[in-house]
Amino acid sequence: MSEPSQISLNNALSPMMEEFLYFNDYAMTMLLMIWFSVMTTLFTISTTKLYDIAPNDANHLEFMWTLLPILVLMFIALPSMRTLYLLEDQNPPHLTIKTLGHQWYWSYEYSDYENMSFDSYMIKEQDLMSGAPRLLEVDNRMAVPMKATVRLLVTAEDVLHSWTLPTLGVKTDAVPGRLNQLIFTTMRPGVFYGQCSEICGTNHSFMPIAAESMPMKQFENWVTTLMN
Repeated sequence: MSEPSQISLNNALSPMMEEFLYFNDYAMTMLLMIWFSVMTTLFTISTTKLYDIAPNDANHLEFMWTLLPILVLMFIALPSMRTLYLLEDQNPPHLTIKTLGHQWYWSYEYSDYENMSFDSYMIKEQDLMSGAPRLLEVDNRMAVPMKATVRLLVTAEDVLHSWTLPTLGVKTDAVPGRLNQLIFTTMRPGVFYGQCSEICGTNHSFMPIAAESMPMKQFENWVTTLMN
């Protein structure tokens, strides 16, 4: 969960989010190198007379300032393509959950179990437990087993919504009449928060997402309790 005055990305809680963080650091390093090179060139030109303004041919210089941007783009594009490939190349899921967006709450249906579905509403501020985050805590969290591949099928009943969990690096639109798919794996236990990221009406800010990752044994006990 984000903290006040935070300037960095959230800690990664899934393998794909770790890949996103690695690529972000790599791309920022490339940008800093470009910025440093440009600033050094500008400083050198503005403080010295080591240049010639006469119109001369400079084929080697033109070749270099054409080649260098191409190399920079290649250095950025290749890791990006690798990350996109890993995002789509996922293992077969161990659990499938269908998520349905409403105005303004979420419904979850565990397709691998019979008659297992529930609605998830935001808890009002006056009803929050001590320490619970405001505008993020819900009455029924979506539970997933830790270190298991989870497939999430996302759609909507009325208008466009967007199901987003930043710490897992997943986000997709909930479109009426269409199923979008997310696949993720949580690497450690915890509670992860997100919010609808598509303006969906007057109470858009009041339909949070809360997911809880737990060990498999605890997840089985949670399923048994919910079905009873």
